[in-house]
Amino acid sequence: MDNALMIGLSRQLTLRRAMDVTANNIANANTPGFKVESLLLRNQPVNRAETQDGPNQLQFVENWGVGRDFGQGRMDYTGRPLDLAFEGEGFFAVETANGDLRYTRDGRFRLDQEGRLAAVDGALVLDESGAPILLEPGGGDITVQGGALVQNGAEIARLGAYTFEDLGALQKTGDGRYTAPDDIDADIATEVNIHQGYVETSNVQQVMELTRMMETMRAYQSVSRFIQQGEELDRKAIERLGKV
Repeated sequence: MDNALMIGLSRQLTLRRAMDVTANNIANANTPGFKVESLLLRNQPVNRAETQDGPNQLQFVENWGVGRDFGQGRMDYTGRPLDLAFEGEGFFAVETANGDLRYTRDGRFRLDQEGRLAAVDGALVLDESGAPILLEPGGGDITVQGGALVQNGAEIARLGAYTFEDLGALQKTGDGRYTAPDDIDADIATEVNIHQGYVETSNVQQVMELTRMMETMRAYQSVSRFIQQGEELDRKAIERLGKV
């Protein structure tokens, strides 16, 4: 296959992937705790299909992965005492119905029927020791003081607030949650700033994402024209050779 065509097709594949990432960012612009993502690319040098004058290698573009910006999202006031939001670093730890450990910035919590602190889907919020947090449903107001859950003036538990030295190692599992590889340790945050009655929104800037989407569309159209022009040149060359 023609070298120019292969280069164009490789670029179109990455542009399609970039469009998927951007569309996902826009779709999650209002998802609490969501972190904006971007496509990571790299050049992939390969030898030419034929030995002719010019460079010995061609540079293809390749999808290397997805980068994630863990920057702070806006904090929206809800007034609900069990809505919690980190300012700065930190992740809550939850245990899903399957017993899996997950980390999240989504602090929309509630009490389940057994008085345990839980996420909106029922996943149990864990304390510093990795155990579920049990509160008294009718035992008075609950306040958060530096990561400690206080009820009736007594500390009931300390929220599990975790940090990671390498945030890039976290793997997204959906629902605004992440899992850490076995060789990555979750460190307990000694100093946390948790706002009670707030929810952290996503850090997606919709105007920027819409602009990026339009730029991606224009780039895709430009590459399509490049491929069409190359095919037209090949067609004309074949026609001329046929007349010789």
